Amino acid sequence: MSSINIKSGGPLKGEIRVPGDKSISHRAVMLGSLADGVSRVSGFLTGEDSVNTARAFAKMGVEIDGMGGTELTIKGVGLDGLKAPAGDLDLGNSGTSMRLLAGLLSGQGFGCTLTGDEYLCKRPMARVVKPLTAMGAKVTGNGERSMPPLKIEPVIKGTLNGISYQSPIASAQVKSAVLLAGLYAKGRTSVTEPMKSRDHTERMLRHMGVDVVEDGLTVTVTGGGRLKASDFMVPGDISSAAFFMVAAAITPGSDLLIRDVGINPTRTGIIDILRLMNAAITIEEPRTDGPEPVADIRVEYSGLRGIEIGGELFLRAIDEFPIVCIAAAAAEGETVIRDAAELRVKESDRIAAMASELAKIGVPVKEFPDGMSIEGGMAFRAARVDSHGDHRVAMSMTVAGLVAEDGDEDGMVVEDTECIGTSFPGFEGMLESVRG
Repeated sequence: MSSINIKSGGPLKGEIRVPGDKSISHRAVMLGSLADGVSRVSGFLTGEDSVNTARAFAKMGVEIDGMGGTELTIKGVGLDGLKAPAGDLDLGNSGTSMRLLAGLLSGQGFGCTLTGDEYLCKRPMARVVKPLTAMGAKVTGNGERSMPPLKIEPVIKGTLNGISYQSPIASAQVKSAVLLAGLYAKGRTSVTEPMKSRDHTERMLRHMGVDVVEDGLTVTVTGGGRLKASDFMVPGDISSAAFFMVAAAITPGSDLLIRDVGINPTRTGIIDILRLMNAAITIEEPRTDGPEPVADIRVEYSGLRGIEIGGELFLRAIDEFPIVCIAAAAAEGETVIRDAAELRVKESDRIAAMASELAKIGVPVKEFPDGMSIEGGMAFRAARVDSHGDHRVAMSMTVAGLVAEDGDEDGMVVEDTECIGTSFPGFEGMLESVRG
């Protein structure tokens, strides 16, 4: 089992570019595979999650050149050109892959089974199975919560029906699964959310010529269209940049520039949260590259203060919860995080995982069903901590080690860190490269 040993030390200085956005990398492969013509993807994330998505489409007959690298050429087969895979599609740890593929494959004339690792097979899929079934799809999992593996049975072309789905939660994965199924359905398919979730799917579909209509919190597509091949430049993942943003904000003397980061408004909650906490963050050279806005982000050390976080603000930073906990633990005063019940069914129970690991380093935490309160401002105690098999927990606890008082010669020891490879290959080396 791999681990990371991290000791407190000097400031973070210099420039970095974090790996490509995971959400966009997934969608670039999926939509490029369904397009008519050749799509080229630059900046593709080589983490295990997105690579597993590419492998799944290769198993369904899509020719993808450059597999394993950041530059892909995808020879699209059109909406009706996928072929039945020879065996199950193993999606590793990726919930995004499983949920979006469940929608995309619901309208195919062949059946298949979607599976994954031990962590993915503990994540409920009922939230996508329910609306897909309402469309006429034949998707089943295990038990009432539809736990993976998911079995998808073939349907006759054109038999899916468009629906108007009122989603009980704001979830880009649910919304995307239904919209992708809607490409194969008769008539219009719409999804209405209680709050706006990330909109990468809508942006990319529109970029590829699909008629996407947005009306407030409702997004609609019409079946029967075609996708035009397109080139994508994948921006740096703001969820990956968040670890370095917090690291610089809590480490005295730091001044770090993170280049080419995606700043989609549905994803910038981490910037807004840190600014509310008094972080010194500057957005430099904002620009648009394809369907997504991009900018350079400069972060300097500043004394953080505790705040209350919830609602729409937290939704726009849902993946950043573990590293927000580290910022809160370093801030003066109390931080209260609410409306985070969704995190109970991520790669780990992230609320329980972060409460457990923060307690190990001496941070007072009170856990709620939908979040926690964190009493910040006290020195971290270096300790041996666990990732719970969750890449974001692993990287967050590594960042905490930057300012922990060394308990012994090893400093902070983060155990079970192989999971970091799912989203941020090279994380440890990049962190060391900017330390004083």
